[in-house]
Amino acid sequence: MKEENKWTRVIYIIGIVALIIGAIDPMEGSVVIAVGSAMIAFSTYLVKDRHRMIFIFSFFLILVGIFFLFYLSSLGGFGGDSDLSWWWGILILPYPIGWFASVIVLITRIFNKPKIEDKL
Repeated sequence: MKEENKWTRVIYIIGIVALIIGAIDPMEGSVVIAVGSAMIAFSTYLVKDRHRMIFIFSFFLILVGIFFLFYLSSLGGFGGDSDLSWWWGILILPYPIGWFASVIVLITRIFNKPKIEDKL
């Protein structure tokens, strides 16, 4: 049981680092963010964390947003001189929403540590 907790904790920490490092360049770092989000979702799922559903949902939001980011990029982008209007950019919104949701939950986890009650 302790060994399982150690490697899931390592995956969790690597996922957090990847989520933050990928944000330096959101386009090229999107794959790093997706992998980091997957690692966080996977590790919280394995240990049955109370926030696991938020991380899993955020991971799927990030995947959908990144898919449309690359798809619209392959079509030549949107707005400006492109054939696609600016409204096509709405399809990319799940990516930053999922990233912000993950970061907000991670920050709230820092400040809301579970309190250990004395059993005396």
